[in-house]
Amino acid sequence: MRPLLTLNPYFRRYRGRLLLGFLFIMLSNLFAVYSPQVVREAVDLVAAGLAQAERPAAERALAVPATLELWTGWTGLDLPGLLDDLHDQEAIAATVTRCALLLAALYLVFALLKGLFMFFMRQTIIVMSRLIEYDLKNVVFDHYQSLDRAFYKRNSTGDLMNRIGEDVGKVRMYLGPAVMYTVNLVVLFVMCIGFMLSVNPELTLWTLLPLPLMSLAIYRVSDLINRRSLDVQRQQSALSTLAQESFSGIRVLKAYAREGHAAGRFRAGSARYRTLSLAQARIDAVFMPAIGLLIGISSVLTVFVGGRMIIAGDPSVTVGHIAEFIIYVNMLTWPFASVGWVVSLVQQAAASMERINEFLQERPAVEPGALVPKDLKGELRFEHVSFTYPDTGIDALRDVSFHVPAGGTLAIVGHTGSGKSTVADLLLRHYDPTAGRVLIDGVPLPEYDLSELRRHMGHVPQDVFLFSERIADNIAFGLDGTDHAQVVDAARQAQVHENIEGFPKGYGTMLGERGITLSGGQKQRVSIARALATQPRILVLDDPLSAVDTATEAAFLRDLRAQRDKGRTTVLISHRISAVQDAQHILVLDHGRVVEEGDHASLLARGGAYARLHQEQLLEEAR
Repeated sequence: MRPLLTLNPYFRRYRGRLLLGFLFIMLSNLFAVYSPQVVREAVDLVAAGLAQAERPAAERALAVPATLELWTGWTGLDLPGLLDDLHDQEAIAATVTRCALLLAALYLVFALLKGLFMFFMRQTIIVMSRLIEYDLKNVVFDHYQSLDRAFYKRNSTGDLMNRIGEDVGKVRMYLGPAVMYTVNLVVLFVMCIGFMLSVNPELTLWTLLPLPLMSLAIYRVSDLINRRSLDVQRQQSALSTLAQESFSGIRVLKAYAREGHAAGRFRAGSARYRTLSLAQARIDAVFMPAIGLLIGISSVLTVFVGGRMIIAGDPSVTVGHIAEFIIYVNMLTWPFASVGWVVSLVQQAAASMERINEFLQERPAVEPGALVPKDLKGELRFEHVSFTYPDTGIDALRDVSFHVPAGGTLAIVGHTGSGKSTVADLLLRHYDPTAGRVLIDGVPLPEYDLSELRRHMGHVPQDVFLFSERIADNIAFGLDGTDHAQVVDAARQAQVHENIEGFPKGYGTMLGERGITLSGGQKQRVSIARALATQPRILVLDDPLSAVDTATEAAFLRDLRAQRDKGRTTVLISHRISAVQDAQHILVLDHGRVVEEGDHASLLARGGAYARLHQEQLLEEAR
């Protein structure tokens, strides 16, 4: 239960709804426990009427039952006049009928009031649980947004989704149904037992004898149902993963003609799901019969013991009391039956809340500073920067230093794994360096407010990601509003405007998952347009032209040079020499170290790593 204590602030926030819900529980149960008494009086009334009718006429007025006397007074009937009428059998029948109709009306009123307050009960407690679920999901999502890239590398997307979806849902079941049914059980149990003990303690004990056995049996069955249900859910999740991978990788499956293999894996998973589902269904089939059996035993005990007491002449027990006790037993059945289910809900919620708390207790390694950049110029500096990835221990950068003046262009080249993308991550402060400092306009990055700093920066990642929205919305993603002229201008600079205009719906074209509607080159250029649309002071391009043709690359680089002349600082990371040769300063990285730096002409003249890379690419193009 300890993990669930973190939910107490939410209970305090909605304490008004919670207390009102408890009040409605008590009122609903109050009218519920009075209903069996109405039934008892009705049964005793009919029994008394029959007994009166069978007596000799001279004795009828002397044998008015206390029950009839009580209810005639409660219903406002004229008792002296009624006693005179009891000499006539027809009058007895009319009086009994009249009282029975009044009792029936009273029973109906109690039932309506019980239902009304039950509705209010659910509208307060269940709605409260939904409101807390809403708050909790927002808290978890906001916390996810604050965590750094290292966190997302350590945890799978499926696990993150599971905690904000299924785990929060299980916590809600504790906040709503578990709390409601627990309080309802306590209130109803106290009221029912109190009324039953006031009638006859011995009959009460006999009547309730099977209920603890029922609770224990249902707890065992519920535990089995819970475990089988978890197995089914896990297998269903595995099936969903299989299907998702097959659909996402359908081109690879078809290219290697492995459709049959994928179908076989899915059939095997479906067969296991069928086996687990049938096992769960068998346990479910035992549940209600077990409850029915124990209710039947309790009802038989009530009739047997109560009947013996009536035969023995016990004045505290009547036929109406037996009917009343049977109704009380049936009223207590579901609350007792729900004990196992509620315990299971609490156990699941505690486990889920523990998983949620694990993430809520995570703190980002990258904490924002307080400095809000007002007029960012875009001067960049790395001072003896080294970086080791915390999870893998890979030394990505070693003693890297460089300086880019405001409005300058830095190009970074090197083979795969040389540390090029790590430079971009450190500039955007996705990570903090292990050693050394990264500065913008002479200020270390940890001093800047991250959100405000990134508003002045545009980033095109190596792994392009587009949202399942309109093309215009994807390009305007970093803007506060959708300025169509600004969107079109950015698309022109990224050399993708003509492609977009060629679509039937133009900029209103909806993209598929991860932008699958577009080709690789089009996705890259839309991503570039998204970065350019915000008109950033610092533009970081991480291999943005790997999927475009040379003509498009040349046109884009021309526009990029024009923007450089307007004062924008650009960091261009690429493995293509053709993409970086016009840069003012070029860094050549190899295994995390700067092995060469200079401009294109000086690096070629040096005949080192850059010249060899240039020669390799010329040979590839010649082929």
